[in-house]
Amino acid sequence: MARKVADCRNYPSEMNCSLAISGEEDEVVRAATEHAVSVHQHQDSPELRDQIRGMLEDVKD
Repeated sequence: MARKVADCRNYPSEMNCSLAISGEEDEVVRAATEHAVSVHQHQDSPELRDQIRGMLEDVKD
């Protein structure tokens, strides 16, 4: 399975977050959702998880 990455630097935010999370897709979605809720004040929802899943990129080796 290809590793995926969620990188906050690719999306504007008020706090200029620089966190990048990589791993298997389900792990990254779970961790990125927790980060979005705890740091960026988003509400956890299926829609948020779908948005995050859609923004993931393959890790370039």
